[in-house]
Amino acid sequence: MPDEHNITYPYIIDFIRGQIAPTSGILAQMEKYAQKCGVPIADPETAELLKLLCLLSKPLRVLEIGTAIGYSAIFMVQYLPAGAKVTTIERDADMAQTARQNITDAGLTGRIDLLEADAQVLLPVLDGEYDMIFLDAAKAHYIHFLPDCIRLLRPRGLLVSDNVLYGGMVASRSLLNRRKITIVKRLQKYVHAICHTPDLASTILPVGDGVALSYKI
Repeated sequence: MPDEHNITYPYIIDFIRGQIAPTSGILAQMEKYAQKCGVPIADPETAELLKLLCLLSKPLRVLEIGTAIGYSAIFMVQYLPAGAKVTTIERDADMAQTARQNITDAGLTGRIDLLEADAQVLLPVLDGEYDMIFLDAAKAHYIHFLPDCIRLLRPRGLLVSDNVLYGGMVASRSLLNRRKITIVKRLQKYVHAICHTPDLASTILPVGDGVALSYKI
């Protein structure tokens, strides 16, 4: 059976991760830091999905909501076309400072623009269109971010939402932790919304902690 932290069987996770080449350099250092300090970053299989999506869709403008220490932004840039840029939003000052240093150390200050702000405040005043949006911020706020994500995403653009199954709790009441009930209810509302919004074609993948892919029609 899956354990309380994963949405699938441990032997499947181990097998998938065994096929993924290990990272090196700044990304490997960031993985060690995240593990030591308990900072959430993209699961290896989720990062591989992001890699494939970047290679397939070739986005020139990427918006990331939820920077943390900058891991996903730095990871994605490797697989974007020349000249492509990532704009990433982080509200926590300490996280933002760490992310800036990591971006500098990676030599990517010209390709990753970090905005230190609360996404709920910033998104409504953000303009322009993005080819791809990666949503990986506070899970309870996904439903509040959705209208602006749809507005900011260009037609035929891709919205990628991480952790939408939230340890399986979104799909099964038997796994529900009562302390997480508000987050779970809002994630359920979010999943229903992206799957029933006429402007979006969405699917939920049991990858990592659950990844939703939404294509703007």
